[in-house]
Amino acid sequence: MNARAGIIVTGTEVLTGRIADRNGPWVSEQLLGFGVDVAHITLCGDRPDDLTAQLRFLADEGVDLIVTTGGLGPTADDLTVAGVAGFCGLTLRHDPELEQHITDILRRWRGIDGRLPAAAAAGVHKQAYVPDGARHIPPTGTAPGIAISRTDSVPAIIVLPGPPRELRAMWPAAVATPAFTDVIAALPALREETIRAYRLSEAELADTLRLAEHEIPDFDSLEITTCIRGGEIDMVTRFAEDPSSPVAGSAEHSPQPRSPGGRAYARLVDLLTDRHRAQIFSTDGSTVDDLLAAALTGRMIGTAESCTGGKVAARLTDRAGSSAYTAGGVVSYSNEVKTNVLGVPAEMIAEHGAVSEQVAEAMADGARRVLGTDIAVSTTGIAGPDGGSPEKPVGTVCFGISVSGSPTRTHTIRFPGDRATVRALTVTAALHLILEAVGS
Repeated sequence: MNARAGIIVTGTEVLTGRIADRNGPWVSEQLLGFGVDVAHITLCGDRPDDLTAQLRFLADEGVDLIVTTGGLGPTADDLTVAGVAGFCGLTLRHDPELEQHITDILRRWRGIDGRLPAAAAAGVHKQAYVPDGARHIPPTGTAPGIAISRTDSVPAIIVLPGPPRELRAMWPAAVATPAFTDVIAALPALREETIRAYRLSEAELADTLRLAEHEIPDFDSLEITTCIRGGEIDMVTRFAEDPSSPVAGSAEHSPQPRSPGGRAYARLVDLLTDRHRAQIFSTDGSTVDDLLAAALTGRMIGTAESCTGGKVAARLTDRAGSSAYTAGGVVSYSNEVKTNVLGVPAEMIAEHGAVSEQVAEAMADGARRVLGTDIAVSTTGIAGPDGGSPEKPVGTVCFGISVSGSPTRTHTIRFPGDRATVRALTVTAALHLILEAVGS
């Protein structure tokens, strides 16, 4: 990559943590897809001097592009456009056509036929000022964006709204502006490929990548990043590729990729699958949720959850169309519900404890019976911070996977971390155990 960018997220509410930043990471991901390397994401409050300082910092860092988010509204503390114009040495000019466009949007939203109230009209008038020589980006809410082309003294600047829905809707128009296309015009076409693995440690992956560095020609043409999340490890690889070349992958692909990066990546996939075949579950970017949805086609699944409190069912129903394979679930947090709803014998709980493979098996079988499904998964464990013992420490979780026509499988896994981490890791494990059972 030979173009660099900086992102400025504005808003005192974001800076103080009242609202989490959803824009910076999203914009960064989009820019990486164009081959633009994001050097910095900064946060600043709604103060003109702080915004100017951030703009100056990024310009001094030599970035080719700055993207700002937020501060485009009608209120007095929405000062991003004025701040960017001042930084670039540009005069603000009023755009009557833009003002009329924003007015029409507001009238339609509020169902007003005549003039806007004075306060609303004043806010619209404020939003219709554009830096001289800049291009406005049509609003997707009421706030227009701004695109300023780079010069010898300042980088290109794209000014976008703060609400994530508006920003994302405006993005296609923003990247079509000359200010943006000029930055990426000379960049090579990039391909991005993702490999996903479960129960593969970073140390094991690092060892394989060190081997690849020595054995694979043109390995340095690959940009590789890894991320561990919820017990899974994602390896994202970017490389320059001929757009007409086939997707890089194993040597089974024909014809072979033509660029050095494509050929190096194909060799890397072969090496990774040879060494970590049992842990790698996706080489095409598919998530475990994607694979599970496909594997459950024509079958219904239900859940019986204790320590996860319904989180497995929530994950199963996150995707649109999940009603085609998810029937429902039972949150059997108490022993009474385990017994009275799922039919787990009270004597079994007394003998083995609620956190046991025996109880997990009975919970899964009970859920499949009660919910009338083909498959059921159960979770029962000790999420902490209390309740552990030497035999069953905090983090111990038992699973049951009941599949019609097959013996019920049980598993016990001990997870590290606090309560939230144990529960999150349990959900991920449950999905992988279901996939393993359904796919076998």
